[in-house]
Amino acid sequence: MTARLADIAAQAGVSEATVSRVLNGKPGVAAATRQSVLAALDVLGYERPVRLRQRSAGLVGLITPELENPIFPALAQVIGQALTRQGYTPVLATQTPGGSTEDELTEMLVDRGVSGIIFVSGLHADTTADMGRYDQLRAQGVPFVLVDGFSPKVRAPFISPDDRAATRLAVTHLVSLGHTRIGLALGPKRFVPVQRKIEGFVRTMRDQLALTPDAIESELVEHSLYTLEGGQAAASALLDRGCTAVVCASDMMALGAIRAARQRGLEVPDDVSVVGFDDSPLIAFTDPPLTTVRKPVPAMGQAAVRTLLEEIGGTPAPHSEFVFLPELVVRGSTASAPGGRTRP
Repeated sequence: MTARLADIAAQAGVSEATVSRVLNGKPGVAAATRQSVLAALDVLGYERPVRLRQRSAGLVGLITPELENPIFPALAQVIGQALTRQGYTPVLATQTPGGSTEDELTEMLVDRGVSGIIFVSGLHADTTADMGRYDQLRAQGVPFVLVDGFSPKVRAPFISPDDRAATRLAVTHLVSLGHTRIGLALGPKRFVPVQRKIEGFVRTMRDQLALTPDAIESELVEHSLYTLEGGQAAASALLDRGCTAVVCASDMMALGAIRAARQRGLEVPDDVSVVGFDDSPLIAFTDPPLTTVRKPVPAMGQAAVRTLLEEIGGTPAPHSEFVFLPELVVRGSTASAPGGRTRP
């Protein structure tokens, strides 16, 4: 204990007696000095005595669909850190196939008295889902914010990336490289982000390549699952139709598209260009490094927390959608269209 006191005193720049007074909750220590001692405890990895720990301002639930796609842990980390800085304790609840549903997780969090809930890519994004569940939650007096997906039927703040802009950025980049046969691989059509990505894709392909919307949707759009295997299946279908470039609705799907190309003996990017979406952690280190549309995760996560805390504090944000612009990150998985390159 004496050695520990000496360590803390040295770190805080105070006497061991002062450290002892702080740890024992004795009066007569300046607030700044007390804070220095507590900070020294944290830096040295010692636990604060229970009575000196900051009281939690409350629990906040965060419900995500899964954690296998690295974009969800990345968003959870941003939201968790922002909540912690404001004195709240984040509670992460993850749906699992055949396990807990969004409704069950919501009920569990409400039973535990959470101050609010942030839903990420939940049923609010599914155009076939019953939105009455969110009305019931509001009737219970639980503030909530919805991330990724929009419904005009739900009176709540929404936080979204601009999905139309995402596909516009990807297509414009590929057209500038000489690609004219560009495919889009994404998830099931009932989800709002999917519908918006298709809208951006069709409009840009029509404007830049003079294709008809019917031809684009029937030949160049392929629905699958948001997984590596889903991307592989969708890309295989698009390659069968002569696509020299594939835009994917997630980085995981893009890795599947690269696998599909390689299984055919095609090189990425020499024969096929691939663009992802998210800019998930570590995606810059794939082979080749993935060109992707970066989802503005830090800005979206912080906005979700700020908006929820306003709801909790009794000054609710407008019941509207806050849309954040994505950014194209060009790396090694895109290159000039095969027919447009000059050989040395």
